[in-house]
Amino acid sequence: MIAAGIAVPSLVGSFGGLAGAQGEQIDRGVDAANTEFEVWTSTYNGTADTLEIRLNNTGSTTLSVNDTTVLVDGEIPADGDVSTAVDGDGGAGLWLPGETLRITIEGVEQEPGRAKMVAENGIAETTTGFGG
Repeated sequence: MIAAGIAVPSLVGSFGGLAGAQGEQIDRGVDAANTEFEVWTSTYNGTADTLEIRLNNTGSTTLSVNDTTVLVDGEIPADGDVSTAVDGDGGAGLWLPGETLRITIEGVEQEPGRAKMVAENGIAETTTGFGG
């Protein structure tokens, strides 16, 4: 009887933890399924050595600006070379559905072959055209 009294609460706690983890996994899957964004424009300015990419959040998930990563020809630019703005607000931390995120990267000395943007949940878009 004593052994059952010790084992049952442990098993119930384990099953509760497992159910919680499964719930979190489902939530992440729903977020990923509802995440969609598209490259609106991507422009390289060789005179100013800048790359500007504008992305539209076309999904139904609110995304974190700080957790959105950009890779230029497979490299992550230095933090000091990257600035962001959501619909003109350079201090925005969230990128809501229907809003446009502008990413400006300075110090890009030659036109890149491609740029890839990755949201915090792994959803990504790649662009290879930098004409505007």
